Amino acid sequence: MEFRASFCDPFKKDIIELGDIEKEKVIEKFHSIDWNDYLKRMKSAKESEMYYSPSLEVENKNNKNGLSISAIDGKEWYIFYKRPKMVKRFFGLSEKLNENYLTDITGQTEQDVMDCLNALLKNDLEFLEEKIK
Repeated sequence: MEFRASFCDPFKKDIIELGDIEKEKVIEKFHSIDWNDYLKRMKSAKESEMYYSPSLEVENKNNKNGLSISAIDGKEWYIFYKRPKMVKRFFGLSEKLNENYLTDITGQTEQDVMDCLNALLKNDLEFLEEKIK
C-alpha cells in the first residue's frame, strides 16, 4: 500500500503537501507534530490570522481511503474519514459512487486517533466504517 500525507498549519492559508509517506512513518509523523504548541499559539491569535485547526491527513493512494486528524484542545480530537462509497439517491431508487464520501466523529482521545490510524494502515476498513459513521 502506498500513502500520502498533508498538514494544515493553522497560520498558513495553503495546505502543506508532505507527499508520499512510508506506512511505517505515519505514526511517527503524527507524534512529531507539536500539536500543543499550535493550540497554544491559536489561543492568543486573532481569528483572522487562523485558517484551520492543526490537522494531519493521511490517504491510502491505492483505494483512496483517508483520515484527517484535527487537534481541538490538546485532549480532544476530531477524526474525518474520506472514502469512495456508493450512496443511495432518489429515495433509494438509484445509487451513485461518491468519490469523496466523508463522515466524522468528535470527542476522540489520542488512543482513538491511534486506533484509527492503525486501522487505515492495516486497511481495516470495516473498523473505520463502524467507528466513524
